[in-house]
Parts: sequence; C-alpha cells; structure tokens
Amino acid sequence: MLKIYNTLSKKVEEFIPIDPPNVGIYICGPTVYDYFHIGNARTFIISDIIRKYLEAKRYKVTFVMNLTDIDDKIIKKSVEEKISFSEVAKKYSEAFFEDIKRLRIKPADIYPKATENIDEIIAMIKSLIDNGFAYNVDGNIFFNVSSFKEYGKLSGKKIEDLEAGARVEVMEEKQNALDFALWKKAKEGEPSWKSEWGKGRPGWHIECAAMSCHFLGDTIDIHSSSRDLMFPHHENEIAQSESLSGKPFVRYWVHNGFVNINQEKMSKSLGNFLMIKDVLKSYHPEAVRLFLLSNHYRSPIDFTDKAMDESSKGLDKIYALLERVEKKIGPIPVQDFEPGICWKHFCDAMDDDFNTAQSVAVIFDFIRDVNKVITENKNIEFDFFMNVKSFLEKTAVGILGIMNFETDSNFANMELEHNLIQLLIELRNDAKKEKNYVLADKIRDQLSGVGIELKDSKEGTTFKIVK
Repeated sequence: MLKIYNTLSKKVEEFIPIDPPNVGIYICGPTVYDYFHIGNARTFIISDIIRKYLEAKRYKVTFVMNLTDIDDKIIKKSVEEKISFSEVAKKYSEAFFEDIKRLRIKPADIYPKATENIDEIIAMIKSLIDNGFAYNVDGNIFFNVSSFKEYGKLSGKKIEDLEAGARVEVMEEKQNALDFALWKKAKEGEPSWKSEWGKGRPGWHIECAAMSCHFLGDTIDIHSSSRDLMFPHHENEIAQSESLSGKPFVRYWVHNGFVNINQEKMSKSLGNFLMIKDVLKSYHPEAVRLFLLSNHYRSPIDFTDKAMDESSKGLDKIYALLERVEKKIGPIPVQDFEPGICWKHFCDAMDDDFNTAQSVAVIFDFIRDVNKVITENKNIEFDFFMNVKSFLEKTAVGILGIMNFETDSNFANMELEHNLIQLLIELRNDAKKEKNYVLADKIRDQLSGVGIELKDSKEGTTFKIVK
C-alpha cells in the first residue's frame, strides 16, 4: 500500500487516486530564461521516479509539466541578449530538453506553454473577476487574497501575519499588499496579448493554475515541486483554483528538499550556483541521479565532490555485476519480470513515501548477495542470471534510472577517465609516502593542467574536473 507525505495535511496518507487506475500528475516546470541547476534537477528526477513507480504499479499516469515561456525574467534576458523573448524561450527550452534527456528523465505527456494557453488563462481571470475574487485597476488585474478564507493553508502562514516582503510585489493600486497580479498591463516594448481589459500578459501564478485545470481537471491527484515554490506560488495556485471550483485543487502535495553545495545554501552571490550542464561535464548522468536519490526526497542533500565520487563508485558496482551476468546470458533485454522477495523489499521502500534512499540500499544489498552467490558457486542455472537482470531492469533501469542496459560509450569513456585519475592519485600518494615530493607535485600540476583539481583531506584525496 503506497503512502505519501502530504504537505497540505502534514501527514503520511494512503494514496487513493480520484479515478483509479488513472492518475494525474502536475509539476511546475522551468521558466525558460536560463539553464537549470542541480536543485531543479532534483525536482525533475524525483517527479520522474514517482511517475515511473506508479506506472510500474499499473497506474495509467498523465504527466503534465508546464513551460513558463513568458515572464519578467525572460523579458529581462531578452534585453540582455538582444534577442526577442520568444528566441530566449526557444533557446533555453531546447537546452532544457537536451539536459533532461541526458538525465534520462522520461518526457512528459504534455508540455503546455503559457503563450499557447492565453485563451484559457484569460477565461480563468474573467471568471475570477465575475465571481468577486479579482479586480481591475486600469488594466492590471489582481487577485483579492482576503476573498479566499483558507489562504495560507498549505504553507501554514496566516494572512494577518504576512507582510509585504521581498517575494511580494508591492503596488500602490492594490487593495491589499498581499494581492497578486493575474494580468499585467502592457508596457512599451514588451510582448502582450489582447484582452477585454486591454493589452497585457499573464502573471506567473495564474499560468500554472489555468493550465493544470485545463489539462487535468479541477482536482489533481499529485502536484510535485520544490519547497521553495510552496509560498507564494502554490499557495496562490490553490487560492485561484479553489475559489472557482469549490473543490480541492490537489489531493497530494509533494515537495522535495533543497540541494546544498558543500553545506551552504546554493546562491549566485556565493558563486556556488551549479548548472546541471556543468555538473554533467564532470559526472555521468546516472551518477547524478544516484546521488540525488541517496537521501529521502523531503530531506536536504549536500552536493560535494566526495559524495559524487561515492555515487560514481556505486555506479561502478552496479555495472560490474551487470557485466558478470551478461557473460552468462548475453546482452538481451528482458521484458518479463516475476516478482520476488527483492522486488517486495524494493516496493516496501517506495511505498513508504517514495523512500529512494532505502530502495537504493535494497539494490546494493541485492548486488552484494548476487556477487556472493556467483563467487561461491560454479554451476548456476541460467534462470538465476535472467532473474538478476530482470530485477535490475525493473528497478535500477525502469524506475530509478541509475543504469542502462544499452551500450553507452560515453559512460565507458568517463569510467576509464575516472579509473585513470584514481590510478594517478594512488601513484602520487605512494610518491608522498616515499618523500618523493617532486614527483607528487608533478602529478598534481599535470592533472591541474588538464583541468583536474585535487583536494587533500584527512579522509584522503578527491578530485574535481574543472575543465
């Protein structure tokens, strides 16, 4: 029985879809004005695994991820890059799709774009005005937060305690400082669309509310994203949608924790803002996935070179077992899978609020046990190897995405590079033990010359590829 921690109720609840076996999932996708970072990657990967696990459990999932292709940040970037807003959106949308493909994230069933759903957005805004939840101030339309009595129920914030702050747009024409824009009056030189209130463009919060309702109905089974969007974005989605429908907007809210960098919050001001495209220059996509799954999704996770090296080594162990198995049965994909005790343990972990840390542990326990059997037994039946490969395909490949049965020359090249660097580190350590500091320094300097940075600590020597 699958149980999910619901951010709204603050409880672990049994998962009961609205219309089983159908399940609707909505995830806030990227605002396409830049490349996405390692924190975004965690959100996309966790949602990908939730979707794949439900599909493995025979649910029929409709997975919707929006693309915010009109926004203040996109307009700003278009000015900076001296191209149109649509060219900015196209450029970074293509980069997004390229990176999620490399991360082996299954494409969404629907990728609605804000600019392709203007009619639906305008219709929702009109309904909010007609029903007294929004008001027009000279072509700017605002949602009246005080009109929704349950505002703050997701984040636990109370209207009377909220003050206009850094994340709240303050405008004199608002009735209340917390009211937020549904429609922004057109400014000279900015993109705009026609409406009965005059030319303008939609606000961010109404885009998600309109598109999710349009494609998945008034109530969604699962809405997933990062904790930083809980307030005000998701709070505002609830207010807009439930004001009109009178129904719960989402059954299960799933929010993942943050990714820190060397125990510090990721921040551009600290210079530790890691774009996924740069991370993938140093680490294989499957190692990135394995790292991001090593903690429970609701807990924070700390990105370090040491943690990534451990994930890379863990990946080596998985592929080493696959190599042993394929020597016995050949590289033939296995489609059928008979559930066994290991599959039950894996499902028990995933049923416990998608506990990927435990499900990964199940896989590594499985690898240890299988290696022991192969080492201690000479005559092993063919079916044993078929079942091993089937289990890995079902779990490590099909759900977690931390390995791939197809030939991957890129992985092989990165694995070789990793092993050669480790060999040089060992030679350097031996040289230091022998007090041959000239050779030790030469190895370090030559590695640095090709973009490989070494870091010595009490725990040993780690490396980081900075080329």
